[in-house]
Amino acid sequence: MGSISLKQVSKVFGDTTVIPGLDLQIEEGEFVVFVGPSGCGKSTLLRLIAGLEDVSGGVIEIDGRDATTIAPAKRGLAMVFQSYALYPHMSVRKNIGFPLKMAKMDKAEIDRKVEGAASVLNLTDYLERRPGQLSGGQRQRVAIGRAIVRDPAAFLFDEPLSNLDAALRVNMRLEISELHQQLQTTMIYVTHDQVEAMTMADKIVVLQAGRIEQVGSPLDLYHKPRNRFVAGFIGSPKMNFIEGAEAARHDAAAIGIRPEHLSLSKTEGDWKGTVGVAEHLGSDTFLHLNVDDIGAMTARASGEFDVSHGDRIFLSPRADKIHRFGADGNAIP
Repeated sequence: MGSISLKQVSKVFGDTTVIPGLDLQIEEGEFVVFVGPSGCGKSTLLRLIAGLEDVSGGVIEIDGRDATTIAPAKRGLAMVFQSYALYPHMSVRKNIGFPLKMAKMDKAEIDRKVEGAASVLNLTDYLERRPGQLSGGQRQRVAIGRAIVRDPAAFLFDEPLSNLDAALRVNMRLEISELHQQLQTTMIYVTHDQVEAMTMADKIVVLQAGRIEQVGSPLDLYHKPRNRFVAGFIGSPKMNFIEGAEAARHDAAAIGIRPEHLSLSKTEGDWKGTVGVAEHLGSDTFLHLNVDDIGAMTARASGEFDVSHGDRIFLSPRADKIHRFGADGNAIP
């Protein structure tokens, strides 16, 4: 179980409409990521699903049941927040088992569930420690364990990795993805980081100003963005956009080309530019260029590309990878 359906769900704070009416279907067992810039409404939408905010209009269904006015504790959902919200005076064992104790579950059953969750999360050796004795990644796993023991219909993650350093973020990203494979439970995950969205999601929901811009698999959004906003938000480094005479040649108000779809040469090509900053990463080289008659562009070369600040080089876009956009910002087929 774990299907969630939103039907014309909206949220208004005073005179401000945060989420106009939107529709969204989340299937059982999916890993769905809400992504978008700060203030786009992704966390508010998650809180509406959880019941932590009242909807201003529309219907929320969980497993076919109208849950719009049901109390959060009765929705069968478990939420993991950005802050770990652990009890510092309690052991890991007691923190994980706390919701079961509050539900007056039998102690033997609590122990069984806690030890099962700890095994899944590699926390067995830490059950008698307190949160202050754990790393940030371990504390986040404890918070996830507290959610797992409730056997929820769906997990709701609200930017759970924001407090972790870069290396821990990568590790936890992998661990949460692996956890989804093990549990096969519906997961909804909120992030502003499009790399997290691309690497974790079965389905991405791109939001802007409370509206859904596009829903699809990571590669659907990468290869076939519906509009210029999605095209610029998905992909790293971000897509280059070109207007003016070069776009007009393609019968578009603007064209887009991703940095990895530009071929580089020191002898010939369609466009010529001057190298500004060259970021040598070993596996890739990112070049920030000023292209004649076009302006600033970013190009991605595989491996090491021998170039220096001020060098003149040629660029050629792959013809089959050029995206065209109309004056309204929507993609032109």
